[in-house]
Amino acid sequence: MSAVDVHHVVSGPADAPVVVLSNSLGSDLRMWDAQEPALAEHFRVVRYDTRGHGRSPVPDGPYTIDDLADDVVALLDRLGVDRAHVVGLSLGGMTGMRLAARDPERVDRLVALCTGPHLAPASAWTDRAATVRAEGTAAVAEAVVGRWFTPGYLEAHPDVRKAGEQMVADTPAEGYASCCEVIAAMDLRDDLPRIAAPTLAIAGADDPATPPYHLERIASAVPDARLLVVPDSAHLANAQQPGTITPAIIDHLTREQP
Repeated sequence: MSAVDVHHVVSGPADAPVVVLSNSLGSDLRMWDAQEPALAEHFRVVRYDTRGHGRSPVPDGPYTIDDLADDVVALLDRLGVDRAHVVGLSLGGMTGMRLAARDPERVDRLVALCTGPHLAPASAWTDRAATVRAEGTAAVAEAVVGRWFTPGYLEAHPDVRKAGEQMVADTPAEGYASCCEVIAAMDLRDDLPRIAAPTLAIAGADDPATPPYHLERIASAVPDARLLVVPDSAHLANAQQPGTITPAIIDHLTREQP
């Protein structure tokens, strides 16, 4: 499958280093709203909607993790960017890891949040894809958002629950289902030792979707990697704990390498 022209928004100084932000399954580029202002002080920030999500095209499936990586390469090419930092969460982190392993010349530094190299069993993802194709994304919205944030946070922030469920429900069913199938088929475990980019793996301590051991595996297998486990955060840790995660991202992308 050829790359698609994904919807994207660019902010920050035109001459600054570029950072690409890649969203999770069922979200769109708005999931980075808490990070964008601070990042734009240091970087040219490129947020985009993964294919099948937000305002990006919804090509017919199946998709592969290489298709999602190809979309990022095509986006960088359209923007005239040879090399960029990549920050991705969940599905976005998988995309970033595959891109960094496959096309190391395109990725400067990598931040992989709340993600994993292999999420078994595959049937969990193919079953969810079947549900969404039959009933729509609204059928899974409540359960999905229940994994994005801790229960106490959702109780204290009903507006966040409502907005999150609407974001999931607005995701096209075929795009969501096809990306579930990407995760079902994906196995990046052999890719990890080939990632040359300095990598920060960030885990939400209370993430039920990708528990910290997934990020521990990434941090131990990638040659130049560090691990940060963030307390009181679930799957969308960047949204629940921006005060911890945003500075950690900026520090990783700007620190001098030994």
